[in-house]
Amino acid sequence: MTTPDPAPKGESPNGRWTFLTNHARVLLELAREPGARMRDVADHIGITERAVQGIVADLETAGYLTKVRVGRRNRYTINPASHFRHQAEALHFVGDLLNVFAHDPEAHVISGD
Repeated sequence: MTTPDPAPKGESPNGRWTFLTNHARVLLELAREPGARMRDVADHIGITERAVQGIVADLETAGYLTKVRVGRRNRYTINPASHFRHQAEALHFVGDLLNVFAHDPEAHVISGD
């Protein structure tokens, strides 16, 4: 099975839609790089820094992540035991999503068991 070539950052291959929302992408990026700057997250995902700031505020308010100031930067901790918001996925944990997208298949995020 071949993997399709990824689209340029910020674009979907067909230019219409993608499976993951920007909220999911920001959460995944902060799980991979907890000390990332908002600018770096924005560049990696292909959205504006202001959009990332709004998404991080949403995720923090909803309890999906916490932010701690470390020196001049922030460090983000994901709550893997939090449930998805939509009723169709409400029985699943965010940690399950993080595990699916972990770079190292042997590395597992603590689930919300």
